[in-house]
Amino acid sequence: MPLIYAIVGLLVGAALGMVISRLTTPQYKNQKSLQKELDNAKFSLEQQRQELSDHFAQTAEMLDTLGKDYTKLYQHMAKTSSEILPNMPEQDNPFIKKIALHSEPEKSNDNLFEQPPKDYANGATGLFNTPEKEIIHSADVVKAKAL
Repeated sequence: MPLIYAIVGLLVGAALGMVISRLTTPQYKNQKSLQKELDNAKFSLEQQRQELSDHFAQTAEMLDTLGKDYTKLYQHMAKTSSEILPNMPEQDNPFIKKIALHSEPEKSNDNLFEQPPKDYANGATGLFNTPEKEIIHSADVVKAKAL
């Protein structure tokens, strides 16, 4: 029985000694402080990424709004220029030219989708193309070699 107490005491003492030595060594403290710095750096980086993402989202929204406002302003200027100066020739009105240029590509894009693509092949190709096989009779081969 005293042998069992001695073994248990030795194991408890060894475990306690390992824990105490680990807590008192400078490398453990250094490792712990480095781990804290790493965690802080990761958190800071993630926070900066989130702020950057929010910034780009807000900038995209502002640019979209700016584009819509610019379009409204341009349409307003074109409308009022023709209302205020009705006798002005079309070649002198800069807004009429620009509106005609801006409206043409939109119509041509719609027209492109109505036509079939021009890169298709006529008839079946590839695996679905089954060419007619030529049948050769042995008598014809023998006659051709004899000549």
